Amino acid sequence: MYQLIRPLLFQFDPEKIHYSIFNLIKSTSKIPGVAGIYRSAYEVKDSKLETEVLGLKFKNPVGLAAGFDKNGVLFNELANFGFGFVEVGTVTPNAQEGNPKKRLFRLKADNALINRMGFNNWGVDAIAENLKHRPSDIIIGGNIGKNNQTLAEEAQEEYEYVFKTLHPLVDYFVVNVSCPNVGNSSKMQDKYFLIDLLKDLDKINQQHPKPKPILIKIGPNRSEQQLEEVIEIVDQTKIAGVVATNTTTDRSGLITSGVELTKIGNGGLSGKPLENRSNEVIRFLAEKSNKAFPIIGVGGIHSVDDALRKLDAGADLLQVYTGFVYEGPVLVKRINKAIAQRRNG
Repeated sequence: MYQLIRPLLFQFDPEKIHYSIFNLIKSTSKIPGVAGIYRSAYEVKDSKLETEVLGLKFKNPVGLAAGFDKNGVLFNELANFGFGFVEVGTVTPNAQEGNPKKRLFRLKADNALINRMGFNNWGVDAIAENLKHRPSDIIIGGNIGKNNQTLAEEAQEEYEYVFKTLHPLVDYFVVNVSCPNVGNSSKMQDKYFLIDLLKDLDKINQQHPKPKPILIKIGPNRSEQQLEEVIEIVDQTKIAGVVATNTTTDRSGLITSGVELTKIGNGGLSGKPLENRSNEVIRFLAEKSNKAFPIIGVGGIHSVDDALRKLDAGADLLQVYTGFVYEGPVLVKRINKAIAQRRNG
């Protein structure tokens, strides 16, 4: 069904369509029986899909990456589309509009998106209110960041505030320091800055009766030396794991013309062109660390084969975003069915 209507949807501005689909899912899910129809169409029930990672029990290993449900308004409805977990955010201390529009672009020839959204969200206090309404049992991750105008030197306090506010409301945290669409971020790639930040958050974490897993989200353009530093960071801070990878600023190998890319301008590239590099990063981290920590693999999953390659590279959990936009919710079902078949032998 989605493949039939996708050409029509793709005629319109991608950000406007995103919110139109949002509202459609929200409104139809309120109709008695519709949520059940969604579940029967897209949910795969198999005990072999259950995955224990990060001290959490996921009903299946396929999640929705941060950026789709930025404000935590649709996670209950998204649970009906077969996801094992949903990551909300990126959440910042104060509400912000993000970058000027137009800021989201389709590269249809490449099965990709370019975005420069800029952490647009309602702010942590409003999002915390939304997260208090969790009738579904889906696992929720909180992807956290700083406000765009905040200098890196002043960022720690902002991360602390978001972390403390969301702590009772999410199941795990992802510290986002690798988004290419926000300013003042270069220092946040520094090894010692990250160690200080993560140790500080873990100190707060350990003050709670039930500490939450903390992961760091890294970009795909890190060198091998920088990836080795990521392994050192995880080891020294004792955080739970890594999300690999964020979007990329690299435009090499795209089918979309240089003229069109110039017209679009800067932003983070996601989708199919990111798959190989994402897998390389995952494999490097898994092999060099001897699988010392869990990895959530994200980047370029548009098919069952893409998902299985991520798992074979060393990912413990998967996240989709651009593939979900291009392929629709049936993608989640197909991946879960394939994983179940693989695990059932």
